[in-house]
Amino acid sequence: MKSKILFFALFLYSTIFAQEKEIEPIQTDRPDQTETPSLTPKGMLQVETGFSFQKNDVNSKTNLLPSTLWKYGFNENFELRLITEFASEKFNVETITGFNPILVGCKIKIAEENGVFPKTSFIGHVSLPNVASTAFITDYFAPEFRFVMQHTLSEKFSLSYNLGAEWDGFTPEPTFIYTVATGYSITEKLGSYIELFGFAPQNNEANHNFDGGITYLISTNFMLDLSSGFGISENAPDNYFALGFSFRL
Repeated sequence: MKSKILFFALFLYSTIFAQEKEIEPIQTDRPDQTETPSLTPKGMLQVETGFSFQKNDVNSKTNLLPSTLWKYGFNENFELRLITEFASEKFNVETITGFNPILVGCKIKIAEENGVFPKTSFIGHVSLPNVASTAFITDYFAPEFRFVMQHTLSEKFSLSYNLGAEWDGFTPEPTFIYTVATGYSITEKLGSYIELFGFAPQNNEANHNFDGGITYLISTNFMLDLSSGFGISENAPDNYFALGFSFRL
């Protein structure tokens, strides 16, 4: 009986190991602000979760405890997405906690990288105004979208960038988004990036930010991350720090 159990355990381990060898290492949309054009493999569930601590200014802070992106690979060209966030917002001595409106959406593959043309995908979400804690309910459905692109510069370097817009659920004015990130593979398991990103409301001044971070690939299907950044324009948040992990099944 013991020999049969041992044989089954070895068979199960070898099967999982073989499956990991057959697929590319996990690609995530965190920890940077620049989303990846890579999709979750067909039939797999990918979970990307993390905790962020942001100082907006002297009087206010915004923490996400945690923020989680749930992704399912529907096929090679389409990924289903769900975003859940538990937020804590502090202004002076008052603190509000609860769930932000849930976002549902998808990622759609547009093109593979071909010479000077980048690997490209489209990401779209819409937030559900009433699927939130009372303090965070919005007035309207709030869409957001991005075109996400990536160039392979060498075996170790990559260049990624996003362009898009989002709405806050209260006003009809959009906020335009840009991100530019350079990734560098220090080793096969250890990666790093630096990034410039910003938000440009239609009727207000844009804010610009700089950040950087590292990722560590525990296995083909499990990754840890650590990042930090700061505002480089006067109206941007002062700084933030984030840590998290991602896995797929």
